[in-house]
Amino acid sequence: MTTASPAPAVPALATMPRIAEVSRNTAETQIRVRVNLDGTGVAKLSTGIGFFDHMLDQIARHGLIDLEIEAKGDLHIDGHHTVEDVGITFGQAVAKAVGDKKGIRRYGHAYVPLDEALSRVVIDFSGRPGMLMNVPFKSGMIGTFDSQLAHEFFQGFVNHAFVTLHIDNLRGENAHHQAETVFKAFARALRFALELDPRSAGTIPSTKGSL
Repeated sequence: MTTASPAPAVPALATMPRIAEVSRNTAETQIRVRVNLDGTGVAKLSTGIGFFDHMLDQIARHGLIDLEIEAKGDLHIDGHHTVEDVGITFGQAVAKAVGDKKGIRRYGHAYVPLDEALSRVVIDFSGRPGMLMNVPFKSGMIGTFDSQLAHEFFQGFVNHAFVTLHIDNLRGENAHHQAETVFKAFARALRFALELDPRSAGTIPSTKGSL
C-alpha cells in the first residue's frame, strides 16, 4: 500500500489590513481620502461635483475598494483643482496601503462596455509613473463636469501611486458612456492588479527585487 505524498505547502497570503488614510491641504483644496484595498465596494463620497462622485463610486464598487473621500475646493473657479487633488490624494493613499507590493499580481487590465461605448484600461504597479490616455470625448461637458478633468484625475493618481497606466476609449458616441466605461475599466484593472496571488505570496513581482 502506498501513501500519497503531501501537497506542497502554499505560502500564506498577507493578513495585514491594506488600509490607509491621507489628507492634503492647500490654499485651493482640502482633501481627505481613506481606502481599504480589501473592502467590499462601500463608498462615502463628497467632492461637490455630482458626476465626479458618480465616477468615484464606480472605482469603489467595481474595484471592491472601500473608499471615503471628503473634498472642499475652489469650485467657484472651476473643478480643476478639486479633481486633480483628489487624484493626487487617492494615489498617495493607494501607494501607502499597498506598501512594499509583496504578493500582489502587479498587472491588471479590463475591457468594459456600456451600450455603444467600449474602453480598455491596463495598469502596472511598476514604481514608475507614466500614463497614455486616448479618450476622444464627444462632449466637453458631462453635466457640470468638464470632460478634460478625467485626464487630470488619472494623471494625479499615476504620479503619486507610481503606476504605469494606459487608457483607451475604443469607441463611443455618448460622453457619459465614454467616461463611465473608462472609470469602470480602471476599477476592474486596479482590482486585479492589487489582488494577492497565492502562488507568489510574500514575494515582490519583479526580477529586480523591488518596485
